[in-house]
Amino acid sequence: MPTQVPWLIFLIPFISFLLIGLVLRPFINKRPLIGGYVTIGAVGISFALSLWLLSVVIAAPGHVLPVDDIEWAIIGNLSIHIGVLVDSLTVVMVLVVSFVSLMVQIYSQGYMKGDAGYLRYYAFMSLFTACMLGLVLADNILFMFVFWEGVGLGSYLLIGFWFHKPSAANAAKKAFIVTRLGDFGFLAAILVLYAQTGTFDTEALYKIVATGALAGTTLTWVAIGIFSGAAGKSAQFPLHVWLPDAMEGPTPVSALIHAATMVAAGVFLVARFYPMFEHSHEAMLVVAIIGAFTAIFAASIGLVMNDIKRVLAYSTISQLGFMMVGLGVGSVAIGIFHLCTHAFFKALLFLGAGSVNHGTGTFDMRLMGGLRKAMPWTYITFVLGALSLAGIWPLAGFWSKDEIVLAVFEKQPILFILIIITVFMTAFYMFRAIFMTFHGEYRGGAQSEHGGHGDAHSQGAHESPMVMVIPLVILAILAVCAGWFNVTGLFNQFMGEGEGHGIGFVAGFFAPLTHPLPLISLALAVLGILLAYAMYYARWISPDKIGNLFKPIYMMLSRKYWMDELYENVIVKTILYNGIFKVMAMFDSSVVDGTVNGAAQGTAAAGGVLRKLQTGQTQLYVISIAIGAIAIVACLYLFS
Repeated sequence: MPTQVPWLIFLIPFISFLLIGLVLRPFINKRPLIGGYVTIGAVGISFALSLWLLSVVIAAPGHVLPVDDIEWAIIGNLSIHIGVLVDSLTVVMVLVVSFVSLMVQIYSQGYMKGDAGYLRYYAFMSLFTACMLGLVLADNILFMFVFWEGVGLGSYLLIGFWFHKPSAANAAKKAFIVTRLGDFGFLAAILVLYAQTGTFDTEALYKIVATGALAGTTLTWVAIGIFSGAAGKSAQFPLHVWLPDAMEGPTPVSALIHAATMVAAGVFLVARFYPMFEHSHEAMLVVAIIGAFTAIFAASIGLVMNDIKRVLAYSTISQLGFMMVGLGVGSVAIGIFHLCTHAFFKALLFLGAGSVNHGTGTFDMRLMGGLRKAMPWTYITFVLGALSLAGIWPLAGFWSKDEIVLAVFEKQPILFILIIITVFMTAFYMFRAIFMTFHGEYRGGAQSEHGGHGDAHSQGAHESPMVMVIPLVILAILAVCAGWFNVTGLFNQFMGEGEGHGIGFVAGFFAPLTHPLPLISLALAVLGILLAYAMYYARWISPDKIGNLFKPIYMMLSRKYWMDELYENVIVKTILYNGIFKVMAMFDSSVVDGTVNGAAQGTAAAGGVLRKLQTGQTQLYVISIAIGAIAIVACLYLFS
């Protein structure tokens, strides 16, 4: 039974997708809620099986559960097997993915109620979850790539779920195309790996790299190729541009993408192949530098966004940079630990943003304000999520972020400066969002042009239904306490890094407050909160005056460093469309078509000449034959 469970974890949601999309749909069109129950049940079973699998892996030698492979295909001398790799990394990821997905599916019952595409939504959600679970469980890089592309397909379908909106359709295409750029490098790395090693098996690749059979420049480029795929999915600079536009999908989709599936896939990929990365100093440095730059780059844009979902989107990009820099400085455990805590508080924040939208009809924070009393549950849970994201002790985000800050300080002091500035920015933009959304006077929501200022209740703002509130409360609890699992180093120990801190829980709980580096990080986060309070609550400092004083910087940030213009106007329209593609079109029409047309015209002309020689006069044919015979005789006589 234990060897069958891992297969069921991703097969059950996939069966749910087939049931809703192909079997049940004709029968439940008039009762669409059944589709939601099927998905919730399937993901719930996967989560329960993941919990059971955790207990098995904890007891297994080396925290690895052996599972037999299945022969997939034989092509000549090539035998391709598929299987699952169940170790501590796998178990942690399947738990996070299945749990967050379960919370999102329950929440979606309220958020998507009455939507015409309700059944389609839950079918796609089942597919998306199944592909992410399959990616996490795959034991070879080829099998992994199949699910990797499945995750890309699921994101395309869900981001463009409301495809009748041009913005949603364009966002889906943008996400699909940009991530394909990274996937090209990933695919190239897979081909090079097979050409050099003759295997796709993950553990076999570990052993080959450990023996030095694959090393040097080849290994570095393979690792960078894998990282390019990760950079696309995890929205690392410069392939980050798709993620903010992905907000066009339903908010529960944004929560799932940003917390536990699409963007987590890239971080997981680097973690899974970390035994290869650690043998290439250059590849590790690339991961760390891009991660640190992405963290501060995205955080700076989040400072000025007015759409609450886009604030959270840039926050996600920034936190993914934190995870990458954690991996880049030498630890799978701290990168994955931050992925776990981030999954809980970021899912909470996105679902909170969806709750605000449900109550006000808008995502624009300039039209909100005063929602604290009208939406108390949303307010309390959102604040807890923001505090955790800001890294305030003793919430979950503090423990994972603190370990990354410490590791970067010890191994890459230059990158530490970028990371510590990002800590301040994160606290500022999150509490800017809180003060603009929940404090002050209500500014009318989506109907602001017809309504007025005043009490949010009287203007129609309201708390979300309990089916949406309950997942918020559960996620808020984890946003507070999930970090405590590593107070004594238990998580690091489970991941195979270290033997624990050697101190008790209580001593470990208060230990960060006795060291200068965590205190510096905590102080900067508090300063960020206080600055947001001074500008957007107390109004001691005017945001408008600050914006005018630093207008060029404000413009640069609000235009997102003109990255979209760079891609769309310079690279796509100027360089590709009006440059390379036009040259290729001219070559095609002038050289390729010209050659073909010229050959056709020459053949037609030759045919015209030959046609004129066919007169039908017998005497002319006889004369021609005689001349030919004389010419042959003359040649034989002259050249023999």
